[in-house]
Amino acid sequence: MSEVISILPSDLPTPKLHGYLLGAVGPRPIAFASTVDKEGAPNLSPFSFFNVFSANPPVLIFSPARRVRNNTTKHTLENVLETKEVVINVVNYDIVQQMSLASTEYAQGENEFVKSGLTMLKADLVAPFRVAESPVQFECKVTKVEALGKEGGAGNLVFSEVLKIHIHRDILDKNGAIDQHKIDQVARMGGNWYSRANMGMFEVPKPLSTLGMGVDQIPMEIRNSKVLNGNDLGQLGNVERLPSQKEVEAFIDKDASLRALISADDPILLHSKAKEYLNNNDADSAWKILMVNL
Repeated sequence: MSEVISILPSDLPTPKLHGYLLGAVGPRPIAFASTVDKEGAPNLSPFSFFNVFSANPPVLIFSPARRVRNNTTKHTLENVLETKEVVINVVNYDIVQQMSLASTEYAQGENEFVKSGLTMLKADLVAPFRVAESPVQFECKVTKVEALGKEGGAGNLVFSEVLKIHIHRDILDKNGAIDQHKIDQVARMGGNWYSRANMGMFEVPKPLSTLGMGVDQIPMEIRNSKVLNGNDLGQLGNVERLPSQKEVEAFIDKDASLRALISADDPILLHSKAKEYLNNNDADSAWKILMVNL
């Protein structure tokens, strides 16, 4: 039997304790929470302190924690306290990179739907928008918010009663139940790690500590690519700046195969090559290829 380390939470700094908790308790489902402020400005942010806690009434609970570094609260918490409404969107593998980009701490009033390249869909019973690409969307009224503390790292339980559910038909089986393979959910683990329910673990680098430029800043000829998908665009949007022409030329000059590819003047071939780099979490190199013809 291996040696056991025993720890009192009070003996650890909060960031260290936070890391142990998130590394040990998982995989955790993700509440991709859409809210609006009192003026109706949209906000979209993911939270992995989340689960379903009741079927009658149907209640989901997620917990936006106070920031450890400065004890401030998140826009999502401020919005649900003001409006008492939220749409909780399920995250599947197809939107995991865009979801990750939406977790970037953009300024108040910045629309994370736009920054992440996800589609705003009007809800039927509440003001916040649904994520059209999400396989399941829950329109909820917030019945209670319970603060678990006042210091950095303290959670705030948002009790969300489901008013209406929207389900993509293509994730249902022949009996009308949700097919657990087709829904293709992802869950959060420790560090940069996620778990794809029907495939296993994979890594998504954390969004930049500086602000990623966002999918909205990607040139339209790339956003409309026949090769690149939403996850690819999410990775491309999570860079602070585009490479310079000098950086692009230096990258291309050192690789004869890339020069030959560029000579073919075929956008599909270029985008396919960029996608290979994105599959290896190398957005910088992908951008250097994509910038060649811009």
